[in-house]
Amino acid sequence: MENLKKAFREFNDERDWHQFHTPDNLAKSVCIEAAELLECFQWSADGFDKEHVCEELADVLSYCIMLADAIDVDINEIVLAKIEKNRLKYPVQKSKGSSAKYDEL
Repeated sequence: MENLKKAFREFNDERDWHQFHTPDNLAKSVCIEAAELLECFQWSADGFDKEHVCEELADVLSYCIMLADAIDVDINEIVLAKIEKNRLKYPVQKSKGSSAKYDEL
Protein backbone atom coordinates (compact mmCIF):
# COMPACT_ATOMS: atom_id res chain seq x y z
CA MET A 1 0.00 0.00 0.00
CA GLU A 2 2.91 2.34 0.67
CA ASN A 3 4.00 2.17 -2.96
CA LEU A 4 0.51 3.28 -4.03
CA LYS A 5 0.51 6.17 -1.55
CA LYS A 6 3.93 7.21 -2.83
CA ALA A 7 2.75 7.03 -6.47
CA PHE A 8 -0.28 9.21 -5.68
CA ARG A 9 1.82 11.72 -3.76
CA GLU A 10 4.26 12.04 -6.67
CA PHE A 11 1.49 12.29 -9.26
CA ASN A 12 -0.37 14.93 -7.24
CA ASP A 13 2.80 16.86 -6.31
CA GLU A 14 3.73 17.16 -9.99
CA ARG A 15 0.38 18.79 -10.66
CA ASP A 16 0.04 20.73 -7.39
CA TRP A 17 -3.26 18.98 -6.70
CA HIS A 18 -2.81 18.36 -2.97
CA GLN A 19 -4.49 21.69 -2.31
CA PHE A 20 -7.73 20.19 -3.63
CA HIS A 21 -7.42 16.87 -1.83
CA THR A 22 -8.97 17.75 1.50
CA PRO A 23 -10.63 14.90 3.41
CA ASP A 24 -14.11 16.19 2.59
CA ASN A 25 -13.34 16.57 -1.13
CA LEU A 26 -11.81 13.11 -1.24
CA ALA A 27 -14.83 11.58 0.53
CA LYS A 28 -17.12 13.28 -1.98
CA SER A 29 -14.99 11.92 -4.80
CA VAL A 30 -15.27 8.38 -3.42
CA CYS A 31 -19.07 8.66 -3.58
CA ILE A 32 -19.06 10.18 -7.05
CA GLU A 33 -16.76 7.50 -8.42
CA ALA A 34 -18.76 4.75 -6.67
CA ALA A 35 -21.85 6.02 -8.48
CA GLU A 36 -19.95 5.82 -11.77
CA LEU A 37 -18.97 2.24 -10.90
CA LEU A 38 -22.60 1.40 -10.20
CA GLU A 39 -23.58 2.93 -13.51
CA CYS A 40 -21.54 0.20 -15.24
CA PHE A 41 -24.18 -2.27 -14.06
CA GLN A 42 -27.25 -0.14 -14.73
CA TRP A 43 -29.81 -1.81 -16.97
CA SER A 44 -27.75 -4.98 -17.18
CA ALA A 45 -28.75 -8.09 -15.27
CA ASP A 46 -25.78 -10.22 -16.23
CA GLY A 47 -23.39 -8.41 -18.55
CA PHE A 48 -20.88 -5.65 -18.02
CA ASP A 49 -17.81 -4.18 -19.66
CA LYS A 50 -14.99 -5.49 -17.48
CA GLU A 51 -12.48 -2.91 -18.69
CA HIS A 52 -14.83 -0.05 -17.82
CA VAL A 53 -15.64 -1.62 -14.44
CA CYS A 54 -11.92 -1.92 -13.70
CA GLU A 55 -11.34 1.74 -14.57
CA GLU A 56 -14.15 2.91 -12.29
CA LEU A 57 -13.09 0.53 -9.52
CA ALA A 58 -9.56 1.93 -9.78
CA ASP A 59 -10.97 5.44 -9.37
CA VAL A 60 -12.90 4.43 -6.23
CA LEU A 61 -9.87 2.68 -4.74
CA SER A 62 -7.60 5.59 -5.67
CA TYR A 63 -9.71 8.12 -3.81
CA CYS A 64 -9.99 5.76 -0.83
CA ILE A 65 -6.21 5.42 -0.68
CA MET A 66 -5.72 9.17 -0.97
CA LEU A 67 -8.32 9.78 1.76
CA ALA A 68 -6.62 7.31 4.09
CA ASP A 69 -3.32 9.07 3.42
CA ALA A 70 -4.87 12.51 3.98
CA ILE A 71 -6.23 11.55 7.40
CA ASP A 72 -3.09 9.55 8.25
CA VAL A 73 -4.58 6.11 8.82
CA ASP A 74 -3.18 2.73 7.88
CA ILE A 75 -5.54 0.99 5.45
CA ASN A 76 -4.48 -2.48 6.54
CA GLU A 77 -5.13 -1.66 10.18
CA ILE A 78 -8.55 -0.12 9.70
CA VAL A 79 -9.77 -2.86 7.35
CA LEU A 80 -8.54 -5.66 9.61
CA ALA A 81 -10.12 -3.92 12.63
CA LYS A 82 -13.43 -3.70 10.76
CA ILE A 83 -13.27 -7.39 9.80
CA GLU A 84 -12.76 -8.26 13.48
CA LYS A 85 -15.67 -6.04 14.49
CA ASN A 86 -17.87 -7.72 11.88
CA ARG A 87 -16.69 -11.14 13.06
CA LEU A 88 -18.24 -10.34 16.44
CA LYS A 89 -21.42 -8.89 14.93
CA TYR A 90 -21.90 -11.81 12.56
CA PRO A 91 -20.95 -15.05 14.32
CA VAL A 92 -20.68 -17.97 11.90
CA GLN A 93 -23.28 -20.09 13.69
CA LYS A 94 -25.91 -17.34 13.26
CA SER A 95 -24.98 -15.74 9.97
CA LYS A 96 -23.66 -18.50 7.71
CA GLY A 97 -25.60 -18.47 4.45
CA SER A 98 -27.79 -15.58 5.59
CA SER A 99 -27.93 -12.04 4.25
CA ALA A 100 -29.78 -10.79 7.35
CA LYS A 101 -28.43 -7.75 9.12
CA TYR A 102 -26.75 -8.41 12.48
CA ASP A 103 -29.73 -7.09 14.46
CA GLU A 104 -32.03 -9.53 12.65
CA LEU A 105 -30.03 -12.69 13.29
